[in-house]
Amino acid sequence: MSERAETGIVAARRRAILDFVVEHGSAQAEELVRHFSISRMTVHRDLGALASDNLVRRVHGGVTTLSDPRVEASVLHRARRGTGAKRAIAAAAARLIAPGEILVLDDSTTTSLLCDHLGRLGDLTVITNSLGVAGRLSGMKTVTLIGLGGQYEPRFDAFFGTQCEQAISRLRANTLFVSASAIHGTTAFHQEQAVIRAKLAMMEIVERRVLLADSSKFDHSALNLLAPLSAFDVVITDDALPQPIRDRLLDAGIVLRIAPSPAGPDGSTSLETAHDAPEGHSRCVL
Repeated sequence: MSERAETGIVAARRRAILDFVVEHGSAQAEELVRHFSISRMTVHRDLGALASDNLVRRVHGGVTTLSDPRVEASVLHRARRGTGAKRAIAAAAARLIAPGEILVLDDSTTTSLLCDHLGRLGDLTVITNSLGVAGRLSGMKTVTLIGLGGQYEPRFDAFFGTQCEQAISRLRANTLFVSASAIHGTTAFHQEQAVIRAKLAMMEIVERRVLLADSSKFDHSALNLLAPLSAFDVVITDDALPQPIRDRLLDAGIVLRIAPSPAGPDGSTSLETAHDAPEGHSRCVL
């Protein structure tokens, strides 16, 4: 193999590793060894190179994302990943909304797709810290929009910080739709502490909490703990979630809804009739 070809392969692999880290917020070395089927030595060499270029931050056992203009904006990167699954999840989430409700939407890309359904659900009030969500809803006549202030973070196209959290604490709402970077076991994680604080503040002001997480988020971890899945009234994911993980969630008492893959050219989905799980399990809607 020529030196140029080998250099190209190394560069492509490191781009793939960077994409993985940006998508999940962080990654452990062992996780990268398994995912890319490469040696531990190669992983450490690649992570060292990415860290030297200020594209990731080294932490114990792996790396986490680094706020740097050369790293592709996180919100844009996430928006391109798993779009079909996220649209199915958003369609399933829309079925939980009743006219007249006050909703809280976080900054996640899956939650942003929920905006596609809100204009036909009757009068709603929507509270959000996401500039992208606010932009999508600003022209909807049936939506009363409440934007949360704070410090703008371009990676997430949203506002965070003390001002944002204080604004949230003064409000009350019916339902929160929120996402997470990763789910390890039965616990949700996110790589950014400021984002977690905003999500936790939102969780405190609502009657119902709905977690939206596509199947790629499971069996991964990020730097900071968000909340156990039991803190959410419903967890909605897509039908690519492996059965062993579904069983694990049900055994833990998690209320799980599975959004089927798009059924037609318009990308629409439908939830089949709920069925009762075995005794000791929560109901799983397929």
